[in-house]
Amino acid sequence: MPELLSPESYYRATAGATDYPRLSGIQEAEVCIIGGGFAGLATACALMERGRNDVVLLESQHVGFGASGRNGGFVFGGFSLGERGLVDTVGVEEGRKLYRLTLDAVEQIRRRIERYGIDCDASHAGIYLANWFDDDSILDAQQRFMADSLGVDWKRVSRDELVDKLDSRRYFGGLFEENAFHFHPLKYAQGLARALDAGGVRVHENSRVAGIAREGAHWRVKTAQGEVRAKEVVICCGGYIEKLYPRLAGAILPIATYVMVTEPLGERLPTAMRTGAAVYDTRFAFDYYRPLADSRILWGGRISVRDRSPADVARLLFGDMMKVYPQLAGTRVDYAWSGMMSYGRHKMPQLGRLPEGLWYGMGFGGHGVGPTTLAGDVLAAAICGDGVTLDRFAPWGLPSTGGPAGLVAAQLTYWYYELRDWLRQ
Repeated sequence: MPELLSPESYYRATAGATDYPRLSGIQEAEVCIIGGGFAGLATACALMERGRNDVVLLESQHVGFGASGRNGGFVFGGFSLGERGLVDTVGVEEGRKLYRLTLDAVEQIRRRIERYGIDCDASHAGIYLANWFDDDSILDAQQRFMADSLGVDWKRVSRDELVDKLDSRRYFGGLFEENAFHFHPLKYAQGLARALDAGGVRVHENSRVAGIAREGAHWRVKTAQGEVRAKEVVICCGGYIEKLYPRLAGAILPIATYVMVTEPLGERLPTAMRTGAAVYDTRFAFDYYRPLADSRILWGGRISVRDRSPADVARLLFGDMMKVYPQLAGTRVDYAWSGMMSYGRHKMPQLGRLPEGLWYGMGFGGHGVGPTTLAGDVLAAAICGDGVTLDRFAPWGLPSTGGPAGLVAAQLTYWYYELRDWLRQ
């Protein structure tokens, strides 16, 4: 590994920069969206596709700055709560309907990539769930549960079949999700922003919101150099909400995850991976990784309540990769970074409208690409008068996460499950 890693993430280095103007002066709009990540972009896109393009989108940094431009790039169904947790909470019938919404969101992403000509390195090679434990009953139970409870067919992959794809002694068979895919998330976010700009939505970067206030029938959203007067305001800020709106900030935990990218492996790549599919495993504290078009491997994992330096991230994740693919010893790590995700206490997306009239979409941590797209469609429909689907998320609400104590509890919980995984293996 190099002593000095690139100061940029792989995504930033390969996507290039965006250059939308800073908000200045006074603007009026039907809808003001705060946050230029997947949820904010998807909400604006869904409104535009409904013929409602009198929209201003404000991003404090650059489009895709937060978790949306730093994640693993997995596009598949489900929520952070997990399939069993979903069914345990709402029952089989409602759980199946909610899960189906996330599968529809995956197809919505595919449609938008095609419709707007977004070059985001999409690889439609599916995703493997690889069994970390020498226990076939884990896969048997998961496959049966997905089919019986959620109506989803995950293909069983034997140990011999999987080792042909993933040359590792660490795995004991797997399940294959054929309709899932993976992509370059920052390029996708930037592609959505270009589509919005072309469709008449006003996108502003470097426009941190300093205040939100009600003024009669409208809202005033202030930045350092301007303000937006809008009938509706949607807050989609996730792990970077900070103190923007305390009622919302108190309902999420900003949790960090880590990602690294190797040097181009060339002919060494098939000594480890002989598939274009992405991979994650059956542990609670799982690895997730995927091959990139230039023969690199992107590797992510771990959860923490704090950011780490790129060098620390690279050291930790390189060690994780060696546990799976020791044959890649000596591989250089070119990029490493961390990013803050937002988790609600219940691990479900937080979608709704506050009593004072503000709309919100956040809490997608750990499984956000599909659900953020779902959130945009649901929020746009509600703003346009159809709140039926939005009401299905109301039971989870905005319970307090407990502030600093909640962060400590989250870290301890992760360590507990990490220890349990270690003891189980």
